[in-house]
Amino acid sequence: MKRGSKWLIAISGAAIIVLLLHLFAFTSYYIPSAGMENTLIQGERIIVNKWSYGLRLPFMSLFPYTRLKERGVEKGDVTVFNNPANTLQPVIDRREIFIGRCGGIPGDALLVDSLFTIILHRQVNPDEKALYSYPKHKEKTLYDLFDSLSIANNKLMGQDGDKYVRSFSRYEYYLLQQAIIKNDSLWIFPFTARNSGNARTLTIPKKRQSVKIEPWNAMLFRNTIVLHEKKQAEVIDNTLYIDGAPIHEYTFSQDYYWMVSDNSINLADSRLFGLVPQSHIIGKAIFIWFSKEWGTSIFEGYRWNRFFKKIP
Repeated sequence: MKRGSKWLIAISGAAIIVLLLHLFAFTSYYIPSAGMENTLIQGERIIVNKWSYGLRLPFMSLFPYTRLKERGVEKGDVTVFNNPANTLQPVIDRREIFIGRCGGIPGDALLVDSLFTIILHRQVNPDEKALYSYPKHKEKTLYDLFDSLSIANNKLMGQDGDKYVRSFSRYEYYLLQQAIIKNDSLWIFPFTARNSGNARTLTIPKKRQSVKIEPWNAMLFRNTIVLHEKKQAEVIDNTLYIDGAPIHEYTFSQDYYWMVSDNSINLADSRLFGLVPQSHIIGKAIFIWFSKEWGTSIFEGYRWNRFFKKIP
């Protein structure tokens, strides 16, 4: 056999192995936005394990949804899934790929405000961001602390009355706390939105369990029923109607998840695209394999300390 033919067979074999691994084991995903900072930084590339929740078989345009050795997503997992709100693409595995942290699993009861933000959401790792407020007259003091603690690229998020609002990771907030209390009483605290007093309990649908439909959650569940339960539904005068009949409870046919962003100022999570069905889950984000600063040349900007970092 000629040497050229041997090389062609070797390259073809390697390509087939890579394709099989991509389809049935692992895949790479590009982080397109700042929604998961500081856990994942825009522009990074990660490895996703497709077996973490059972392998969802590919080619869903040809075969019905099937998952081998199915397991549920665990609360706190950084999960990769298909866009559940895409109404233009009927084939699930051809829809855009999203990433988020699982904030609610089937059967969970989440305390949310009127914007469906989880009020008692617990930060699960030091890099996860949350909102904090502080008096406006402390702005210059805060900038001095930024310089001394090497906290960079922190932008003002907004204001609430006589207070400013910024986003910090738990680690950054810890550093600020320790620096402030050396010479002063603490003046920066977790931000509580004005509308958080309208707290309600959101039940995340679980397969074959009934969920109560109320005026405040009727539209969320209507969208879920239309998109994923494939039934005709509408909301009239805050009442959910299915096939023309008023409904006050509904039993869902599959498990659903509530996905959140680590960067709390980012709304591109379940508050925007709604509940995520089990059928849309691709896998669990395992580690970062490539990290480089946006807009830098080919020879610079590499974040070597983040290469092959495990995702918490």
